[in-house]
Amino acid sequence: MTQPDPSPTGHSNSYGRALLDRVLAGTPSGEQPLTHVAELPGREAQFTDWPTWLKPEVAAVFRSRGIARPWTHQAHAATLAHNGHHVVLSTGTASGKSLAYQMPILSTLLGDSRGTALYLAPTKALGADQLRSTIAVTDELRADAPELAEVFSSAYDGDTPIEIRQWARANARWLFTNPDMIHIGILGAHERWARFLRNLRYVVVDECHYYRGVFGSNVALILRRLRRICARYGATPTFVLASATTSNPGTAASRLVGAPCEEVTEDGSPHGPRTVALWEPPLMKEITGENGAPVRRSAGAEASRIMADLMVEGARTLTFVRSRRGAEVTALGTQSLLADVDRDLPGRVAAYRAGYLAEDRRKLESDLSDGTLLGVATTNALELGVDIAGLDAVVVAGFPGTVSSFWQQAGRSGRRGEGSLVALVARDDPLDTYLVHHPAALLDKPIEATVTDPSNPYLLAPQMLCAAAELPITTDEAAEFGAEAVLDGLATDGLVRKRPHGWFITPDGQQYAPHASVNIRGGTGTQVAIVDGGSGRMLGTVDSGKAPATVHPGAVHIHQGESFVVDDLNLEDGLALVHPEQPDWSTSARETTDIAVTDVHSRRDHGQVTVALVQVNVTHQVVGYLRRLHSGEILDSIELDMPEQTLDTRAVMYTITPELLEDSGITAERFPGSLHAAEHAAIGLLPLVATCDRWDIGGVSTALHPDTGLPTVFVYDGYDGGAGFADRGHRAIVDWLEATREAITSCECPSGCPSCVQSPKCGNGNDPLDKDGAVTVLDVVVAAIRPS
Repeated sequence: MTQPDPSPTGHSNSYGRALLDRVLAGTPSGEQPLTHVAELPGREAQFTDWPTWLKPEVAAVFRSRGIARPWTHQAHAATLAHNGHHVVLSTGTASGKSLAYQMPILSTLLGDSRGTALYLAPTKALGADQLRSTIAVTDELRADAPELAEVFSSAYDGDTPIEIRQWARANARWLFTNPDMIHIGILGAHERWARFLRNLRYVVVDECHYYRGVFGSNVALILRRLRRICARYGATPTFVLASATTSNPGTAASRLVGAPCEEVTEDGSPHGPRTVALWEPPLMKEITGENGAPVRRSAGAEASRIMADLMVEGARTLTFVRSRRGAEVTALGTQSLLADVDRDLPGRVAAYRAGYLAEDRRKLESDLSDGTLLGVATTNALELGVDIAGLDAVVVAGFPGTVSSFWQQAGRSGRRGEGSLVALVARDDPLDTYLVHHPAALLDKPIEATVTDPSNPYLLAPQMLCAAAELPITTDEAAEFGAEAVLDGLATDGLVRKRPHGWFITPDGQQYAPHASVNIRGGTGTQVAIVDGGSGRMLGTVDSGKAPATVHPGAVHIHQGESFVVDDLNLEDGLALVHPEQPDWSTSARETTDIAVTDVHSRRDHGQVTVALVQVNVTHQVVGYLRRLHSGEILDSIELDMPEQTLDTRAVMYTITPELLEDSGITAERFPGSLHAAEHAAIGLLPLVATCDRWDIGGVSTALHPDTGLPTVFVYDGYDGGAGFADRGHRAIVDWLEATREAITSCECPSGCPSCVQSPKCGNGNDPLDKDGAVTVLDVVVAAIRPS
């Protein structure tokens, strides 16, 4: 827990640049990537004195652990929390945010023999890491402060054994958990937690920028429910939030907690210089993809080669990939490349992702931290908080969706003030293409603000049913939640009953099992078990809403380096049966989508172009899947007959008159392909202006939509009720569509490829697509709607 103090700001990053040069030198002749390289200087530390209110014993322990003085932002945030102000600390990776909440909590627990504290993390890895750090501090503190003998810290998550959960409920004074367990394990049984909640003094919400979209909106409602229950027990805990650098963190934190939050954003921590390389793999001449389109060397394969080259140089490397399967495949690819160089090196590579057993995750974290592992391919499970010192390089295989996440991942390198390398390897994706060709959009762009909407009625209704099951909801509380209409709807359905003093849950509402029916991370609330049909071994679970696209019959499923193929999917029984197989292909589902406008929230007419924010009903169905060789080449397409799924959500929409399209040079027969290509690219670029992933959203285009009577393009949120992404796109539509056009024109392919206008989930097989027509469509729309 020592704090680094690197060489002065402005020193060159010769080590990071040398690593990049060696990787580039290992690129096969004729396969040189397009690269943009930036050198980012380091930053000097800004120290201050320990706060005068801090217990001397606490300061002494921190000094003994190598922290002579706190950084300025740590002391500022800690003092605000100590004085009872909700506060969010928004600073960079490795800026010691944990010290800012440890100071007031430990001082309070020393002075209050019954006081308790709650720590929330979005991932188990982060929670376990912070628990280890806290236990180390409290164990050392007990030697000088006997009154801390009864200060027990404990985990309380899905990996915690039943007997330890029971012990924690009776004895723990500092609980390390996650929003899921608050929702179902504590609020759902709050009477059993009365001791803890009555004395709750602090709630830490770590990495709070992670809570966005549907997940963030659910967490915002859970934190409001927590504050409500604490108030009934007479407690008013202070919230301390820690975040990566984001835009308007105080506003976002206030919306998350449901109460005003002070913000601390001036970062006093040091960091070493970094070399940042934006890396676009070349198009492969010998391989073609869907409809004969060129195929770019995959980001995963390129990342495997880069990580292997870095490990050969002795560089400790972390490679971030976008999926669980990608982490496994990237690790296997790196091991294969290293086997030809040094027989000992393959054993120093591993994959890390959610879904592993708790003991396996802890072993991987320990091996990476102490250097036993030299390279790890990981999902964003290692993006947050886990203290991994001394990494020389970070490879990011595909833009992670937000600028905030990119810098969070990049911040894992050079964590002790040394020079380092960060390489972003572009995927076949319009957004990645845009960023490589317009590096200022990543390197010079302000960090995004998080998007949450706790007023979404599709989320608010089940959350209010949970709240009513916990305690009757008073009229004032309903008004504070903005839930009067939602509660009236629940009363109409017979799930709650309105009385003069508020709303009470009914027996029918209790029978609904409200807590268990809510999946706060955005799913449908039910899970499909993935089981090896031969051995009966359960490999994992998948949300039932995603199951048709991920574990359909014939799908390839990878678990801890083992490949399986799905034999059968039974959604009613919640079961997907698989068998072990080592295919040389992967699978991707194809879906068809229909969309109907049910309401118009906002509409602006711009002559022959109209832009609107609308409510839509979306019906989609998985109709088949592609089998794709690891090279990217399409092997074949197989049809499926899966059940339809429907969703009521929000969409941003624009229409163009046929006359304007024809006047711009697009003939009627080119309408479908031009609109289709523009829609695909727009989906890929929406994450540039909204904190979302392209898999959080969908789109539909048509040359004649029945509800508008015109050529129309929709981009919609992929969650019931919406998650705020379409709204953000609607507000920033000019910047969004201009960037979409730039992404298409920047791609060197002749007529369209996955880097610009092809989509990996297109139900029409990426046909028809008209790349030139898409550029014209976007030119016409932007010219019409751009402010004069």
